[in-house]
Amino acid sequence: MKKKLGLIHTSATLVPVFAQLCKDKLPGVEVFNIADDSLVKGIMAAGSLTTQISRRVAGYLESAELAGADYIMVTCSSIGPAVEAGAKLIGVPVLRVDQPMADQAVATGKRIGVIATLRTTLEPTADLIQRRADAAGKKITLTSRLAEGAFDALMSGDAAKHDAMVAGALKELSQQVDVIVLAQASMARVVDTLAAADKRVPILASPGIAVDYLATVL
Repeated sequence: MKKKLGLIHTSATLVPVFAQLCKDKLPGVEVFNIADDSLVKGIMAAGSLTTQISRRVAGYLESAELAGADYIMVTCSSIGPAVEAGAKLIGVPVLRVDQPMADQAVATGKRIGVIATLRTTLEPTADLIQRRADAAGKKITLTSRLAEGAFDALMSGDAAKHDAMVAGALKELSQQVDVIVLAQASMARVVDTLAAADKRVPILASPGIAVDYLATVL
């Protein structure tokens, strides 16, 4: 019997990214997608994750379960706390996309850098890393960096400005930490543009690490 994986996204742009990863790494698994970009827009408008948005996230988790998912992964870090709360209400395993990455970061070094272009993503990711370190009994130092204005540049169509701002923040952060965590998958492409000298420490992005993890449990 084929396993069925439900993916919940807050941006339709992530559907093809994960489709390719799942095709490469989960060849025997049937995958379906639920995408709603109004969730993150709602968080940005409110300035934080609201009760209403959390209830909607729980509804999507239930929909994925009712659609026959054996396992569910949510590919957005901004709604992480809502994912953890909603997971307690359904009968199949639910994974935050950033949890395997957080575990890898904790295993890699004590000085962990977190970079984001949205404050609403930075805080949940940093919180998750701290909790995963506590669970592993490891003392860490977290350094958070917000690439202020980069997200707005990307949304207004200036991808070059976004990439330059993220690259600058990555270069600066790499001199202060043992490992860097990208709080948003959208920043992963910037890493490929960096010179080897600017990648002094491992830079972790969640999509590939998360799908590798799923391959071990599915």
